[in-house]
Amino acid sequence: MPILLPKFRRRAAALFALAITPLLAGQAAVADYKVGSLDITRPWARATPKGASTGAAYLTATNNGGQTERLSCASSTAAAKCQIHEMAMDNNGVMKMRPVEGGLAIKPGQTVTLKPGGYHIMLEGVKAPLKAGDKIEATLATSSGTSAKVEFPVAAVGALAPGSSAGGGGMKMRDPGMMPMQKQ
Repeated sequence: MPILLPKFRRRAAALFALAITPLLAGQAAVADYKVGSLDITRPWARATPKGASTGAAYLTATNNGGQTERLSCASSTAAAKCQIHEMAMDNNGVMKMRPVEGGLAIKPGQTVTLKPGGYHIMLEGVKAPLKAGDKIEATLATSSGTSAKVEFPVAAVGALAPGSSAGGGGMKMRDPGMMPMQKQ
């Protein structure tokens, strides 16, 4: 025998379902992209604090091809310049950031995640503040000559991943227990 809910409970359940549907759809709306033999997943960017001239964007790239691909950022609607950067500790324990010349090499079968404290897309000369909830666009290119426009949903200032809350507003340093970053 079916359980019948009083009319107000059915209405409340229906309103709850309607209210949560856009939230669930937003989680599933993050698109995946193909740039040559690279599959690009989980693109996102961080909101910038007021007055910032730089920003950062992140993603995961998997090389499903038979040759090493070099991934680079060709342009962005959000900034005058974009390029892939690496953050790493030097021999004196100082965190240094530098551009990855010629693009980030991704070997066949390899997955590389660009994330806070490691490889990232540096957005230089940000045209307007990146605001949580907005989306920005960048054109990614590969060494094989392919390119694609990728949309990056913007998360909160200091977020460590999409959907996470701010992590103190500063850059997240590498966890001391993690393996050191290898130079290419």
